[in-house]
Amino acid sequence: MNCWEVLGIEPTRDQARIQAAYEQQEKFASGEELEQLRRAFREATGGEPMTAQGQPEVRSNVQNPDPEATEATEEMEGATASPEQEPAELDASERQVVREVVIQVRALLNDSGRSNDAQIWKAILGEPPADQPHVRREIASALEPQVRPMAENGSFSPAVVQFLAGWFDWYNLRDAPEEEAEDDVQASKAADQEPQEELPPQMVNFWPAVIGWIVGLAILATLFGGMGGGG
Repeated sequence: MNCWEVLGIEPTRDQARIQAAYEQQEKFASGEELEQLRRAFREATGGEPMTAQGQPEVRSNVQNPDPEATEATEEMEGATASPEQEPAELDASERQVVREVVIQVRALLNDSGRSNDAQIWKAILGEPPADQPHVRREIASALEPQVRPMAENGSFSPAVVQFLAGWFDWYNLRDAPEEEAEDDVQASKAADQEPQEELPPQMVNFWPAVIGWIVGLAILATLFGGMGGGG
């Protein structure tokens, strides 16, 4: 996988977008995955990820931290967080569900045929507990940098776009399938009218031929009539 696949976005020079994609993936990465994510960020930007305060992150050299120790540290950080910070809405199992759904969707995007089937999207995103509102919000946040631009530029069928618009509350996508369908209707009408527009020239070409035959017959009749009179 290249750095853009790890970050889950299309190649771009937009530092803010790369940072946002990094922060989304960092929520669900740990151990080797986290190190791979940081390498992808460095490869994409040439620098280190930034903290919320706009400073480069300072990371330890531990390559494979103990998952239990990491979880304990997160709990301590949550206990000392300021009252203004919102508590985490997802538990460990739900975070795992979010990661699995994101992986399935990215694999789906590599198959243009299946990615245009709305039923497949419904099967992936509608499986409990991924259908729960708070889990759905996290999935939408993780997928939006990659999936939403594809839905906007016509990479998916109207049925898929309509489903994603309703499922993730991406309201500006709701009118896109209708506009596309209207364009298709107009194109179909124009195609139906093309054969009718070709009929008048065919009829115009028909009459000169008929007139030519009539004139030719008249000339022949005159010649034969003259020969008979001369005899």
